[in-house]
Amino acid sequence: MQTRCALVGMPGSGKSTVGRQLARRMGVPFVDLDHRLEQVLGSSIRTFFDRHGEEAFRDEETSVLAELADQPGPMVLSTGGGVVLRAANRDALRRCGHVLYLRASPDEIYKRVKHDQARPLLQVANPMERLRELYTQRDPLYREAAQFVIETGRPTVNTLVNMIVMQLDMAPAAPAADTPATAPT
Repeated sequence: MQTRCALVGMPGSGKSTVGRQLARRMGVPFVDLDHRLEQVLGSSIRTFFDRHGEEAFRDEETSVLAELADQPGPMVLSTGGGVVLRAANRDALRRCGHVLYLRASPDEIYKRVKHDQARPLLQVANPMERLRELYTQRDPLYREAAQFVIETGRPTVNTLVNMIVMQLDMAPAAPAADTPATAPT
């Protein structure tokens, strides 16, 4: 089975929850990009976002993702919802192995995150409208980056993990999954 994969999707689509269980099931390390970023930033994402803005945050995200993508060895990587906004990040995701898009509708996502104050892009007057805008912008980018689209609306986490394991079992090896993009000179 492919032992490197990255999960992408909207905020609240289940990337961290599913990723933890998937990594446990596969017997490989779980890496949460947002948690790794908070370690590097020395603050919460929301605090960094408020102080430095989205562009500075995306720069840090790109840097940390590139480092993770080029590390050899197995892992399940859970990403932030906006990671696909940059082409360089979509390329780095592919270096992580198979990319799986955990897809949920804006309505389903809203039910999951409506009380979560830690999501800076949703701290607006009309979060449902904002989710729809983000979904419209990001869905094509998730699809571009991913080899698999997994619908997360109804299944339990365990069912989703089973579905992903089956997909990975049947999939050919991801290109350059365990190899850095460039050879050292």
